[in-house]
Amino acid sequence: MLALAGPAAAEAEPAWPPAPTLDHVLVQTSLYTRHFSADPEHNNRQQLVSLELHNPQRWLAGTAWFKNSFDQPTWYWYAGREFPFWQPTERLTIRAKLTGGLLHGYQDEYRDKIPFNRFETAPVALPSVGARWGRFESDLIVFGTAGMMVTAGARF
Repeated sequence: MLALAGPAAAEAEPAWPPAPTLDHVLVQTSLYTRHFSADPEHNNRQQLVSLELHNPQRWLAGTAWFKNSFDQPTWYWYAGREFPFWQPTERLTIRAKLTGGLLHGYQDEYRDKIPFNRFETAPVALPSVGARWGRFESDLIVFGTAGMMVTAGARF
């Protein structure tokens, strides 16, 4: 079991409190979106652009801009952590990520399409699984019971 934990088991630094040290920046975009239920109003071209700041302890903070399911400009401000669970080679890591934050942009007649969207801003938690190969990363993000998105990006 310890062999599967890989780098997570070898992490010597304490995870809390997060160190205010920048390890790398991740810039991502959306490649593919699919809603679980077909609706002619749904937009499957999110045009997502995101920026994440990562520290050496795998904590992160970020912001994303995209077109929501109803083609409205939307912002997601978040924090979270990644959890590596398999590293088959030195350059390839398979991991999970969990982020949580505030989503702003579901407005007017679409305001009630996401829970707790008072004042057009709602709390959100997004789980994902992904892979890092060298400087490149890709994630499969599930957004509640509504759908999923595949993203890709590069770290600097």
